[in-house]
Formats: sequence, structure tokens, C-alpha cells
Amino acid sequence: MSHSHKADANHEANNAAAMAEIKKVTILLSVLTVIELILGFWMIGISSAALRLAIKGVIIILMMSKAFYIVAYFMHLKHEVKNMIMTIIVPLSLFVWFIAAFLWDGSSFKNLRNTYNPYFKEQATIKVEKKEAEHEAVKHEAVKHKSGAGEVKKKPADEKYY
Repeated sequence: MSHSHKADANHEANNAAAMAEIKKVTILLSVLTVIELILGFWMIGISSAALRLAIKGVIIILMMSKAFYIVAYFMHLKHEVKNMIMTIIVPLSLFVWFIAAFLWDGSSFKNLRNTYNPYFKEQATIKVEKKEAEHEAVKHEAVKHKSGAGEVKKKPADEKYY
């Protein structure tokens, strides 16, 4: 009988410790959320681009720490450090690496294509100039096809009326 009483007491002590830990993590997550909100509202009135970027970096770090605590405590991966590293850190690092690699590769391709291919230029880099000679030729041809009082002369059968 004493064994079951000892097990119940041990179970209650573990439950109390678990509840205290959950309360601690919940308070920590709430404090981090309030800090993020304060930084976000404070950032609205700042005009310095560097300071806004620094605040955004701090907010991202706070968000990542909140994600760690949520996964560690509420998804019960706190004691499974190896599994957490393999399921969160490795895919995240690969994802960041893929984004950086694709951005670098796309920029490199665009620059090489603009530099080494003389027949290709991106549309954004081409300056469009109106050719005055072509414009004048079209005007002269239109004048040639009109007769004195605005009548239209008939051209050969394979061409249209003007």
C-alpha cells in the first residue's frame, strides 16, 4: 500500500513541476509578444532606415525564440535535442541557403546576359527613340496617294485604298 501512495505523491510532484514550467513558458511567450508589439508600434514613427532595419532584425530574433519555446515545450521536443535540430534547424538552414543561391544565380545570369550578349538587352535597359526618318517617309507616302480635293486614288489591285 505504501508503494502506491509513494507513486501518487511522486506523480503529483511531477504534475506540479510540469504546471510550473508551463506557466513560466507562457509568461515568457507573453512578455516576448508584448515586446514585439511595442517595437512594431515604435517602428512606425521612425524615419531612419537603418534603425527600422535593426528593429526588424530584433523582432525576427524574438519571433524565432518564441517558435523555439513553442516547439520545445508545447510540442514536447525539449528533451529531444537531436530530433529538434534535425527537424527544424536543418530544413530552415537549407531553405535560407536555397533562397540565397537562387537570388545570386538569377542576378548573375541577368548580368552576364546583358554584358556578353550584344544582341540581347533587357527591355528596361533599352532606350526607345522615335525615328524621325521613318515618320517623315510615312507622311510623304500618305501625301502621294491623295489627289487634289481629298479624293483617294486607286492603287494597283494588290494594295489597299488610302
